[in-house]
Amino acid sequence: MTDLTTRVTLPVPAGEPRPARPAPTAEQGESTAAAPAEQQNTERGPKMSQSDVLLHLGMDEYVLVRCDQTAYAVPAEGPPIARPLRAAGGFGGTGSLRQLLNRSYVLRTGRAPSQGYLTDAIASMDALALDAPEQPVHLRIAPDPVDEQVTWLDLGRPDGQSVCIEPGTWSVATPPVGEGPLWRRTRLTGELPLPERDPGGWQAGLGLLRELSALAEPSWRMAVAWLLAGLRPDMPRPVAYFNGERGTAKTTSARQLLRVLDGIRAEVRNVPRSEDDGAVAASAGWTMGLDNIHGIPQWLSDFLCRTVTGASVAKREMYTDDDVTSWAYQRPVVLTGIDVGALQPDLAERLLPFTLEAIDSKARRSEHDLWRSYRAAHGRILGGLLDLAAAVWARLPDASAQLGHRPRMADWAELLWALDAVTGWDTLATYTGAQEEITDDVIDADPVATALTRWASAADTTEWQATTGQIDTVLRPPGPIPDTWPKTTALLSARLTSLAPALRARGIDIRKLPRSGSGRGFLITLHSAPEPRT
Repeated sequence: MTDLTTRVTLPVPAGEPRPARPAPTAEQGESTAAAPAEQQNTERGPKMSQSDVLLHLGMDEYVLVRCDQTAYAVPAEGPPIARPLRAAGGFGGTGSLRQLLNRSYVLRTGRAPSQGYLTDAIASMDALALDAPEQPVHLRIAPDPVDEQVTWLDLGRPDGQSVCIEPGTWSVATPPVGEGPLWRRTRLTGELPLPERDPGGWQAGLGLLRELSALAEPSWRMAVAWLLAGLRPDMPRPVAYFNGERGTAKTTSARQLLRVLDGIRAEVRNVPRSEDDGAVAASAGWTMGLDNIHGIPQWLSDFLCRTVTGASVAKREMYTDDDVTSWAYQRPVVLTGIDVGALQPDLAERLLPFTLEAIDSKARRSEHDLWRSYRAAHGRILGGLLDLAAAVWARLPDASAQLGHRPRMADWAELLWALDAVTGWDTLATYTGAQEEITDDVIDADPVATALTRWASAADTTEWQATTGQIDTVLRPPGPIPDTWPKTTALLSARLTSLAPALRARGIDIRKLPRSGSGRGFLITLHSAPEPRT
């Protein structure tokens, strides 16, 4: 077993040998047991301050590790849950190291410690952590430190019990300290039920979720694939997008998926005001759900793309002049909305749409009844998902060799291939077809793309080499410049570059040429549109 860290034992002040004394009477026993640690220490040497006592408690009960320049304390004997030593504003929330040290002191001495001394003790531990070893700390999902085919799921329980998902099987266990993952917890880390194996296999377990869901085929199968991707660490995933008219259970359907992975408290929330707000929320929870999207501005589109493929944000740390704090995140994301409007090409390539149909009034259920049934079935639903995940994990190594063409998110395509191999479904073909439809939507919604496809349909040549200005002159619609048309040639150049993947799928290949005396231009080559990839 790998040693997690070097435990630091602080020296106890030396003093005169303790004089013998008679055993306490019954009346004396209670007061002696509850005597403050400061008073008891005077029998061994100089009196210790509260901060010294708290420091001794902290170093005796916890070991120190570091991850990305952040110091954590891990129980020496207990669940592998890492508590950050420094919290916002100097005070921690539920289950923070500050709170746990406070509790230990009260239980041992019967007295409340001074909050100033508590701050001093934690600051001393933070200083000692400078020499602590680096150890990865994970939120909800983690790879196994030894076997890359094995993944872990944190159930969010106080006892640290987790699920170890191996190819072909899964089990509930507490990760061994030093050999398994270390978990970090936040206020958004909800507790998951203990998963239950259904005698009917994964079909029966996931069938309970299907009975509660408004999703129909083929969206149901794609939702299962999205849930499986949510169990994979460090994996780019598509953004699940629930759309449909009012009353089609978009928000409820999104909550159902999120709560399978993140507990019954997982919610869909309002759109963040800025990328910084979104980054804070993404770093604090494993899943992210945004509700009632009416339009996606450029900054939000870029943020969503980075969230599902992996991002890191660095900002100046509070109360410092030159230090920084950073958040790294890669999260499963769900959106809901009636119509998000025109999509940026990058986001369109990462979108997994679920169109919901109107629910018959006779089939509609009350919220109370729906979520009561969901809670009762959650353990079996999670067990069914884990049964399927173990089977899919066993086929993933074959996907790399068997899969021919891959879309932009190759890991996602390999997971779909493995899922189809286990279930006999056709999720990979379904996803590819959905991407074809989204590509059409991107082209139809963009005036530059539609103008270029119109030119291509009437062109008497298969190649066109021109500067950006010449392209603007030929493609710009007559009359006043539309608001959606790029105002400068630089913006037109950027638009053509971003549209290139979508247009290439329609047989229009756009290549930017090196800068010449007449400026930078493009080579546009017309090909027959490729057949849909399967």
